[in-house]
Amino acid sequence: MGITYRRVLLKLSGEALMGELNYGIDPAVVHSIAQEITDVVAEGIQTAIVVGGGNIFRGIKGAAAGMDRATADYIGMIATVMNAMTLQDALEQNGVPTRVQTAIEMQEVAEPYIRRRAIRHLEKGRVVIFGAGSGNPFFTTDTTAALRAAEINAEVVFKATKVDGIYDSDPKVNPNARRYQSLTYGHVLSHNLRVMDGTAIALCKDNNIPIIVFDLSGKGNIKRALLGEPIGTIVGGSCEVS
Repeated sequence: MGITYRRVLLKLSGEALMGELNYGIDPAVVHSIAQEITDVVAEGIQTAIVVGGGNIFRGIKGAAAGMDRATADYIGMIATVMNAMTLQDALEQNGVPTRVQTAIEMQEVAEPYIRRRAIRHLEKGRVVIFGAGSGNPFFTTDTTAALRAAEINAEVVFKATKVDGIYDSDPKVNPNARRYQSLTYGHVLSHNLRVMDGTAIALCKDNNIPIIVFDLSGKGNIKRALLGEPIGTIVGGSCEVS
């Protein structure tokens, strides 16, 4: 029997929405993700989502190409709103009431981020998707996920990735890489395990919010994770390295 969560935050990368495409959004993947989230909401779990924008534009890459870093990050934030609206549409086609809240105001298409309003939406059974990152350049959407999780009193952050947990080295390069079942925040930070950036890990540590890293690609994995089944790697203050 898995852990029963009341309120969770799911972090989706923009690349997760690409599927096998090289760029953009794969509608079939979006609808598959939306269906799993729909199933979770039907179980009464209050669900918030932070989505990245790397499938459309990644700020750090724009800066590396010669663009001003702050400008590139703002463009990346706008890309996350495009993804958030796409996911909202897929969820609402399933009959799930959904609100997009953005850290940069664009009131014609989304609500501005207001913490109390977000919590109220969750209490009413609506999925809340946070777009435009934190509204500030130089911060990742991983940090946004940790920040929003703390603000809405989420019990856990789920990070959906392309691997089935955290490894001691890159499993694509090292076939003998070891997957951890559980880790402390300190171990992740001290060993520079790049599952989330250091600011995000530190925020979760300071607010005692566990992070569960799992493989998005397995069918049903989002539902399994959010319903509390043991999956992936858990990072937390009371965890031992195993």
